[in-house]
Amino acid sequence: MTDSKKTVVVGASPNPSRYAYQAAHMLSRFGHEFIPLSIKRGSVAGEEIMNLKEKPPISEVDTLSLYIGPQHHDEWMDYWLSLSPKRIIFNPGTENLEFMEKAKAEGIEVVSGCTLVMLQSGIY
Repeated sequence: MTDSKKTVVVGASPNPSRYAYQAAHMLSRFGHEFIPLSIKRGSVAGEEIMNLKEKPPISEVDTLSLYIGPQHHDEWMDYWLSLSPKRIIFNPGTENLEFMEKAKAEGIEVVSGCTLVMLQSGIY
């Protein structure tokens, strides 16, 4: 089994048809600790979704996996960067050049990719 990478699923959802829901379940299945974070309420893969609006402190973050469109990033960008992730995965549809440049400037690895594909192909 691979080393666990603590992952914050940004835009987590209790809706099974959402990719963020699928990512949470797959992260769990692959043995990665995950923190669901969203403005939505509920739970996913046995974890209560943390309220993004409260900007909760989360320590030792390896990866942020984004499932929120770039039109909503400005409000949260500084908070997400304050979590000091080692990398940010911009899942399809979440790409944001300004955010990517800010992250790179802080020494954060930026990945344009799909968390689900990365997990399934063993490159997570």
